[in-house]
Amino acid sequence: MDKKIVYSGIQPSGSLTIGNYIGALSNFAELQEEYNCLYCIVDMHAITVPQVPATLRKNTLDLLALYLACGLDPEKSIIYIQSHVPEHVELGWILNTMVGVGQLNRMTQYKDKAQKQKEVLAGLLNYPVLMAADILLYQASLVPVGEDQRQHIELTRDIAQRFNSHYSETFTLPDIMAPKVGARVMSLQEPSKKMSKSDDNANGFILILDDADTIRRKISRAVTDSEGVIRYSDEQPGVKNLLDIYAAFEKITAQEALQHFEGKNYAALKEEVAESIIAELSPIQERFHELRQDKEALEAIYKDGAQRASALARKTLRKVYRKVGFVGRY
Repeated sequence: MDKKIVYSGIQPSGSLTIGNYIGALSNFAELQEEYNCLYCIVDMHAITVPQVPATLRKNTLDLLALYLACGLDPEKSIIYIQSHVPEHVELGWILNTMVGVGQLNRMTQYKDKAQKQKEVLAGLLNYPVLMAADILLYQASLVPVGEDQRQHIELTRDIAQRFNSHYSETFTLPDIMAPKVGARVMSLQEPSKKMSKSDDNANGFILILDDADTIRRKISRAVTDSEGVIRYSDEQPGVKNLLDIYAAFEKITAQEALQHFEGKNYAALKEEVAESIIAELSPIQERFHELRQDKEALEAIYKDGAQRASALARKTLRKVYRKVGFVGRY
């Protein structure tokens, strides 16, 4: 029986947080043992907001090195840069003819981002259609994303169903692959908000590449409360968040983490959380810095990945071109 196809993409928009690591990167290596995986660096999505070109190039190679440092194997997975596979935008244009502007206007993330910009660019509105093309191009069955991306996957399924209904069966309808770690990682300073590297307070997030001293300092400053008792409760969101982080890095349940800290104080909790994060991230950071020095090796990986991705993409696009009535190109 053929393995199912898993597709995932991350934007090269700067250093990733431990929230990105727990929710996505830490699971990627395991998935490649069970599925046929494509891991994309979605640089085309990144330019829907202004970018400094030199920084975008650096961030793209940083993310590639981080993928590899977290255990992705180019022999087992296809690892590539989105802009190197033009079939993404070719399919994206065709899919744009099958979705209404009103539907795109209702996308929650679009509305949130549009409110923060003086002028809303068409690329931001069309972002979900390109994301649909990313997924449908490879006949992906599963997409490992969080709940905040559910609307995008539902749109992808809707577009695929429309195309299949209008032209005949062409695309696989993808499903969300829920992360194994159920809890979201929240801000260390405002535990009611999701951890984000765009947080105005740098103490609110921990980056995967933060050094040990920085991690200890940020965890020591994490918001708790005056109760002084470690409980796993929504009434203690800061403490709950630290327990979730500890559980994720120790590969245990939140309840097991709670039992571990029974009778201990907040200082002990923070110390152990910090050391757990450092223990897991240190070898990843070391490997990242080694990989980042070898530009030729990185180039060989992304070029090979693009060739393999393009070969798969062309199979789908060949069918799509024929069905919509284009004169054969492929």
